Amino acid sequence: MIKNLKHSQRNKFGWKSQYFRKNFILILFITFIPGLMIGLGIYWFGVNEVEDSLKEMHENQIFERAQNIGDQFDYLEKSLSHWAYDPRFNSSLLNLNYVVEFQETRDIVQTLHVLQGSHPLIDHVELFVDSAVPVLFSPHYNVLEADEYEFYQSILEQHKNMSWNRLYSIPEESNIEDPQPLVLIHSIPGNSNAPFGSIIVTLDRQKVADLIKTLTPYNEGATFLLNDADRVLVSENSTEEASFVSSLRDSVLEKAELDQEGSFVFSDQDETYSVSYGTMRRMDSEWTYVSAAPMSSITSPIVIVSTMIISVSLIGLLFALILSWVASKTIYSPIAKLVKVLDKDSKWTDHNHKDEFKVIENQFKEMSMESQSLENRLTTQLPQLKNSFLLQLIQGYLYHYKEEELKERMQNYGWELDAHQFVVMDIQVLGLNESKTTIMKQDESLVAFALTNITEEVSLDYFEQCNVINFYDLSAVLLIVYPIHSEVRKSLHEFSNQVMDVLNRVLKRQITITISQPTESIKRIPYLFEDVRKGKRYRNFEKENQVIDLETFETANDISQLHYPFEIEKEILQAIRMGQINESEQLIREFIQELKGKGVKEINIQPCITQLFGSVQHEILHSSIHPYDLFQGKNMYEEISHIGDPEQMINWLTVEVITPFVKALEGKVNIEMKQLVEKVCTYIKEQYMEDISLESCAEEVHTNPYTLSKAFKKIMGVNFIDYVTKLRIEKAKELLLNTNMKMNDIAEQVGYRHSYFNRIFKKHIGIPPSQYRKQRVNDSIQDGTERK
Repeated sequence: MIKNLKHSQRNKFGWKSQYFRKNFILILFITFIPGLMIGLGIYWFGVNEVEDSLKEMHENQIFERAQNIGDQFDYLEKSLSHWAYDPRFNSSLLNLNYVVEFQETRDIVQTLHVLQGSHPLIDHVELFVDSAVPVLFSPHYNVLEADEYEFYQSILEQHKNMSWNRLYSIPEESNIEDPQPLVLIHSIPGNSNAPFGSIIVTLDRQKVADLIKTLTPYNEGATFLLNDADRVLVSENSTEEASFVSSLRDSVLEKAELDQEGSFVFSDQDETYSVSYGTMRRMDSEWTYVSAAPMSSITSPIVIVSTMIISVSLIGLLFALILSWVASKTIYSPIAKLVKVLDKDSKWTDHNHKDEFKVIENQFKEMSMESQSLENRLTTQLPQLKNSFLLQLIQGYLYHYKEEELKERMQNYGWELDAHQFVVMDIQVLGLNESKTTIMKQDESLVAFALTNITEEVSLDYFEQCNVINFYDLSAVLLIVYPIHSEVRKSLHEFSNQVMDVLNRVLKRQITITISQPTESIKRIPYLFEDVRKGKRYRNFEKENQVIDLETFETANDISQLHYPFEIEKEILQAIRMGQINESEQLIREFIQELKGKGVKEINIQPCITQLFGSVQHEILHSSIHPYDLFQGKNMYEEISHIGDPEQMINWLTVEVITPFVKALEGKVNIEMKQLVEKVCTYIKEQYMEDISLESCAEEVHTNPYTLSKAFKKIMGVNFIDYVTKLRIEKAKELLLNTNMKMNDIAEQVGYRHSYFNRIFKKHIGIPPSQYRKQRVNDSIQDGTERK
């Protein structure tokens, strides 16, 4: 009987079965025909269109990257223009004695170092001053020789405020592979029609070449820039043909006569290239950028894929017949197994007495009931899901979603959005560090919890749809959804007053509430969030509750009322230099008190505190202490940007900045300072007749001028220049009395020019050197006569 049953089942699955034949034909059709048709369609009809799409995408990438390169050069031009208008580079440079006034010389060198490090493309910076004695800072001070002076004078005679150029003259025939770096030149002073010098910024040729290379997204091909004289400024050629750039340049110039930007196909050495070109406007000229990429690099992926699809489809044709036959014979097997699993009370051999699909339907109903139960449980978690969604929305993580998609998602979470608009409110607790009565003054998490719960309870009395997000930085943000035609502004202010009243009583702190403008667009909600986060910085700096309504709030003329106390800043820096931490803290308190005034906003005072920190950090750098090591890698500017309370500002500057610096500075004052000064004194005694300076001596003992100056003053009791001058005067007196050397020779022997030697000798001795020698000789003769 069992054998008969198995035999009947095999017959049932035979070719005579209509169900079997239908499945066989369907599976055979599905198996190979779509793949074959798609492969042929892609190969015969899609390749050209895909090639065009890829080329268009390639062109768009080139134009976007060219814009980025143009922005890099724009930044260089603006930065150099800014420095050229610096008051440091005015006409006083013509009369400046760079040797005597070494402090000014050092400041100029430091300024050039700052400019040199302001952009990664800059290799080095030079300052040429066409004074009576032409000088060149490169970036250190040098006196120009005659041949060098002619070169820099030729640059100055070009009569251009700013220009892109080369440092050396390049023959026309060498304009393709130009090894010379690109330079940006600005005359000084920046607003003068008769400049007396130039700032010359030389770019790193390799970095510029690497930047230009980004014009093509592939590692093959070539990129270059042409100036308005159609000469190659920078080129990057990965092809093996040396003349490739030259040939491509000629083709681009022909195309550019018809259209300033575009693309075309260029063939060279059995290779086809997709060429894109365009122009970028510079300060004194218009440049042309060119990018060439092999077409094979662009289109080869689609050709390979389409060929593979056809090959696989043809091979699949052979397997389709076999697989379809086997699949058709076993297609009913999963149904049998499914029924066995779902209907455990029945035997598979009895399926003829029971509808298999009825069994599946009954089991599906049971699973639906279980699914409904799970959905009910999910509903209880909906508030957390809504808050998670809002957090992603206001922080900009959903910016790529369309308005309709965001609306659908919010409606799925239970919001009613038809004919509604949105308002965002920010509630900020202030002055937590000053609290001495509340038990929550050291536990911000408890304050944040109380803030969120109180806000949620009060909002239920005013708004039908409102969600509160806790940011755990003593602030909470509300998203309010209300009908478009309802008058909600009054309710917003009533709600604000009640929330402030409750929070004042519970937290004993002041509250600032910022209300955004309304919007009907969900995609605008992140911008409303940014508006209220920025808007609350316009709060008054005094301790008081405030409601800032951005719909009516005006910010004009706030900054113009601010006065920066420079004198107190100097006192603070002096106290830090003296290691007086307590005095520094008191001066910082006076500094902030000077800034505060009636109606002064936090946004006005924040930059002043940042400026004060910058001045302290400048002092730290001068002392040869690296801020990164001192502050253990913390981003101090980011930390100070989040401080809005006066006491927090004072505590942060004192504890986090000044105290570590003073301790680090005190640790450096040891026996090494004395040894360092002794080495410098020995060096001065050996080299006093040469052109020595604080900078050269600092370099000799491997330290910085600031540290050496402070150490010299502390150990020797006099500053560096006075020590050198005294030594030279004493040596000059010996030569005047014991030799018959001429005044010019004596001046040169002690390291001075003749005219300056006379002035400095008279300043310290009271009489000129010639009179000093004559007077001493006369005294000697008189003493000899008296002895006789």
